[in-house]
Amino acid sequence: MNKLTGILAGAAVAFSVTAAQAQEWNMPTPYSDAVFHTQNIIEFAKDLEEATGGSLKITVHSAGSLFKHADIKNAVRSRQVPIGEFFLSRLANENAAFGLDSLPFLAASYDEAEKLWAAQKPVITELLAEQNLMPLFAVPWPAQGLYTKNEIKTVADLSGLKFRAYNAALEEFATLAGAAPTQVEAPDIPQAFATGQVEAMITSPSTGASSKAWDFVSYYTPINAWVPKNIVVVNKAEFDRLDEETQAAILLAAATAEARGWEMSKAEAAAKTAVMAENGMNIVDPSPELIAGLKEIGAKMLAELETNASPEALAVIEAYQAN
Repeated sequence: MNKLTGILAGAAVAFSVTAAQAQEWNMPTPYSDAVFHTQNIIEFAKDLEEATGGSLKITVHSAGSLFKHADIKNAVRSRQVPIGEFFLSRLANENAAFGLDSLPFLAASYDEAEKLWAAQKPVITELLAEQNLMPLFAVPWPAQGLYTKNEIKTVADLSGLKFRAYNAALEEFATLAGAAPTQVEAPDIPQAFATGQVEAMITSPSTGASSKAWDFVSYYTPINAWVPKNIVVVNKAEFDRLDEETQAAILLAAATAEARGWEMSKAEAAAKTAVMAENGMNIVDPSPELIAGLKEIGAKMLAELETNASPEALAVIEAYQAN
């Protein structure tokens, strides 16, 4: 009987140690479960739970259900949550280096976007470290296209339109095009169009399809203006307190998620453009005049940025253009 009691006591101790070591992280993300970024993060969480034998479990809180998009970075920084995802160029007001992937026509293809991320990553890692944050992985949206009620053939056709913006670069872009920018988050796009708050937008085929853009606009023009990214960050103090094996598992799962996410993005671009066409959207190639006018705006924005930008942003641009 004493032997059995000893065995049970030992098992209880082992269980309590395992329970004490097991951790559950809450992870806020801004987009719905239907969005490929969220699906990739859910896979990341599964990979990590499996790799750690269940000692680290991530619960994904999608669609801004735990923290609104604008609050996610600071929630991770303040250790309200240990990990989170947000749109990288939302931080452009902190330092222009964060927003270079949303600068029109600086990097307008996946190959160019990969080169830009390679130039950005070491700089962004240092900037985030100052806020006790650490980047884990970044995944691009498909290249950004133009959504309008009427066909747009030149930049002049955008004049006066109420234009949905989601960061400072797009606000400036819209203003230089003669449009009137208005900040609208992705989940609010249908209502913004329905109420007349916005009349046009530049966004990815992913957001176009998920927001059912065919319900409120008729034309999609794939101008491939830029390839912006979402980034997943972890609180550095929370990461550092983990054992080395768990840290290694996180980094491996993150590298896997980044590679998978880029491939998902490429597949998404074609699939969601097809969805929009199937639902009656007119998919029209941009005219040479429109592209020329938009590239002029992009060149002007780059020249202005290089005049006033932070040393970190200039270092990224120099590294990117050198490759």
